[in-house]
This record gives sequence, structure tokens and C-alpha cells, in this order.
Amino acid sequence: MEKSKIIRQPQVAGQFYPSSAHELKNQIGTLIDKKADRSDIIACMLPHAGYMYSGGVAGQTVSRINVKDKIILLGPNHTGYGVRFSMMTEGAWQTPLGEIKIDSSLAREILKHSKYLEDDILAHRYEHSLEVELPFLQYFKSDFEIVPIIFLSDEFGMLKEIGKEIADTIKELNIKDSNLIVASSDMTHYEPQIQAQKKDREAIEAILELNEDKLIDRIQRLNISMCGYAPVIVMLSAARALGAKTGKLIQYQTSGDVTGDKSSVVGYAGIVIQ
Repeated sequence: MEKSKIIRQPQVAGQFYPSSAHELKNQIGTLIDKKADRSDIIACMLPHAGYMYSGGVAGQTVSRINVKDKIILLGPNHTGYGVRFSMMTEGAWQTPLGEIKIDSSLAREILKHSKYLEDDILAHRYEHSLEVELPFLQYFKSDFEIVPIIFLSDEFGMLKEIGKEIADTIKELNIKDSNLIVASSDMTHYEPQIQAQKKDREAIEAILELNEDKLIDRIQRLNISMCGYAPVIVMLSAARALGAKTGKLIQYQTSGDVTGDKSSVVGYAGIVIQ
């Protein structure tokens, strides 16, 4: 199959979210804020768990965003497949709400500017961290294109540099106003609620300050099990290079707030960067 005809099929439809378009739209409709004012932002961070757990945070956050024509999606690699810094440059992604094309022109330009990113499909094939964000974005806009990038490395210096490479590409192409960067990450994993909240407050504070060095320090010093710290570091580096000045926490909650079991929770945060 030619690269341009590759359709990345959904892997967690029917598990993390409904596989029926009608049911999926109905569920998202209960999770968003239809009265929220939407604004133009440079970047955001969204959670990527099953919708019953983190969908409220994702929905409230996307409700406040003007979804742009081009979206650079940054996520962690949970599967271990593929290369360390993996980008899909051709094809499309399928969800129950329709097909989303990869912006091949933008992807190739980013690839050309980067010393680290590689054209790789394998890392994306079974990974859920980007897939679960797409229906929320599609709910508000049906005709955007994406550049999907997955990270399997904690080389902090390289991650910061990739962020600057992405920003340099956006500036060179003069597409800042039509581009949105989305970092996919959950927060602390499987710790008691009070402990998870305390750790997550520290990480969120660093993100709101747009300070990736402080985030790195706190992740290491406090042993914060934030699965998407790599894409968030890239996002912060890119956003600052693009002129971002402020971060705002839209919502934070844990799985314990949903299930009532607060003995071992996962944290979820929705943040916008302007």
C-alpha cells in the first residue's frame, strides 16, 4: 500500500470511547461546555484515558479552544513500538466521526528542520494517546489536518530542541495563526488521591509557568509518574518560542473523583497556553 493511501484505523474505539458515531457524539455532548467562550491559543495539554475517566477534563478544555486548520499532535509512546521520535508524514487517521488527513506538507517541513524526528508508522499503529483526542477536536471542527508525533525518549535536551525545531518551522511557514499544538498526557498514576494531587499540583504549576526545566526537575525529584512529560516538554519549548506568555488550568480531577475509589488514582489535567 502506498504511504499516501495508508489509513490508520482506530485501536481503542469501543473501549476508551464508543465505536458508534451517534453514541460518540452523544457522549461528547455530555462532556463539553456548550456555553463556554472559545479563544485562539498556541497550545494545550489534554488527558488521554477512557472518556468515562478523563473525558470531562478533555471536554471542558476543548470547549474553550478554537480548533485550528492544522494540529500538531504530540503524545507518549506506551507500546514501545517504533523509533524514539516518530512522525507519520502520509495518509490519514480514521475515527468513528470520520477521516482526518495528515498534513504531509507541514510534516515534511518539520522533518526537514529536525535532527531527531523520523518518518515512522509503526509507533502510531497501536498507540492510543493521540487517537483519543481526535473525536473531541472533530466534534467542534470536521476539516482540520494533523501531524502526529510520538515520543519514546526522555532525552530532555533533545525534546526541548525538537520543540524549537517545530516552532522554527511554524514561523518560517507563517502558519502560527492557523496552527495548534496539542500535547497528550495523563498525570500521576496509581497513587492515593491526596498524594497524587500533591504531586500533580507541582507539575501543573511548572507547566502554567511555561517552564519545562522546572517541570523536568519536579518530575525527577518528586518521582511524578506523568506518562506524557516528553510531549509536554516539546509543547512548552515550542509554545515559548512562538511567543506564548501564559498558561491556564481549565480543569483537574482524578479517576477517584469518578469512581469513588481514592486509594489508587490517575490524575488528569486540561491546560491551555496562550
